[in-house]
Amino acid sequence: GWKPEKLPPIEVIDGQHRLWAFQDGHPDENYELPVVAFVGLDLSWQAYLFYTINIKPKKINASLAYDLYPLLRHEEWLTRFDGHVIYRETRAQELVDLLWSCRKSPWYRRINMLGESGSRGLKVTQASWVRSLLASFVKSWNPHRIQIGGLFGSAVGEHRTVLRWTRIEQAAFLIVVGQEIEKAIARLDEPWMQALRREKIQSRLENDDDWAFVGQGNLLNADQGIRAILQVVNDVLYIRADELQLHCWGGDQGTIGADLGDIDECILSLRDQSKIIDLLTQLATALAKYDWRSSKGPDLTDEESVRKAAFRGSGGYKELRRDVLHHLSEDESDIACTAREVIHRLGY
Repeated sequence: GWKPEKLPPIEVIDGQHRLWAFQDGHPDENYELPVVAFVGLDLSWQAYLFYTINIKPKKINASLAYDLYPLLRHEEWLTRFDGHVIYRETRAQELVDLLWSCRKSPWYRRINMLGESGSRGLKVTQASWVRSLLASFVKSWNPHRIQIGGLFGSAVGEHRTVLRWTRIEQAAFLIVVGQEIEKAIARLDEPWMQALRREKIQSRLENDDDWAFVGQGNLLNADQGIRAILQVVNDVLYIRADELQLHCWGGDQGTIGADLGDIDECILSLRDQSKIIDLLTQLATALAKYDWRSSKGPDLTDEESVRKAAFRGSGGYKELRRDVLHHLSEDESDIACTAREVIHRLGY
């Protein structure tokens, strides 16, 4: 009978360990190995089968599956299952842990991981960071409700491409964002920065912390400020994903189970991407020029204090995001054009 010249590839979706067991074994010819085979499955269905077998029964870390099968990050059918929420929350928590534990992170040991009150001036808790990531980078995308999705949680660009970045690469990206903002603040000497730095001198603290980045009375050391930074950076990068060719970086399957040492390599790799770094530097500079003092910050006029009081409470997240975006829309760089596009999409 007719035989094909070449067999099509066979993908083993689950049960690889059973095949490996035969490498050193020699079963007799009567040994039977049950197999469930599917013909013509596309990648989306392969991902669904992996999810059904491994994630829904909660047998392995849900976050791992979303690195192995990035398609699962935005498939609409997955929103019907608990695994979708579990992935996002798990991934956000993993990222916060990496931001806190990596020495090159500007937030190294600067996140209140246990939620303790008055913990060495660390106002932003792990829970706040997780919620902010869920509202920004790890956010899903719905064309009917959400105009801007998350870089780590949805498809991006004109062709709706899923970035295949692993958790290590995602953490490295956030660390570089933070590094650029910290460097921009250190480089500039805006009036709001001067006021916070003077207050540190008056408090007679002898540490090396720059209060323009992590000081008291600073929104960047508060829940609202972290949320605004993560949202605005995600907004801008989401809009310009195609131009920056974000899909061309990352996706290294070798980093899926990597440790902290591999973040350094990812950071160096990302810094070789000149388009991305140039935009992040430009964006960080524009963000640093915004007045990040809270309503209780030093040297504020009564009018400024009242205006900043609007950023407190649950409604303050949206108001601060809106204010920062309008600030960026007046910048002299091409960030302004992107900020105006974000404002349009969000209806601000």
